[in-house]
Amino acid sequence: MYPQEQYAIRAFKLGASGFLMKITAADELLIAVRKILKGGKYITPSLAESLAEGFDETDKPKYTKLSEREHTVFIKISRGKSIREIAEDLLLSEKTISTYRSRILNKLELKTTAELIRYALKEGLVE
Repeated sequence: MYPQEQYAIRAFKLGASGFLMKITAADELLIAVRKILKGGKYITPSLAESLAEGFDETDKPKYTKLSEREHTVFIKISRGKSIREIAEDLLLSEKTISTYRSRILNKLELKTTAELIRYALKEGLVE
């Protein structure tokens, strides 16, 4: 699953009514706004097709097993933030963040932070 699909899923989970990619044409933007104003939901047909293809469980990357909070911590670690910085950002204790890190490593079948960062880069989750 590509990052834009992950963003779309997360956006809808957080209550979004629509999702468009940056390269969306102006006429499609107008269609989306009209549909949302009528109380509907909107995603582009190409994104809908891509999401539908992503429901094949056998092809899902391991990081899709992470909870929302684990995913947040995973991305922050992958971007080089320390346990202390992440704890401060999320208003959690360092021990809690360390627990999340352990769970993430376990779910992704990794052993070190370096492996975690390499995995995130390989999957295109961070630059």
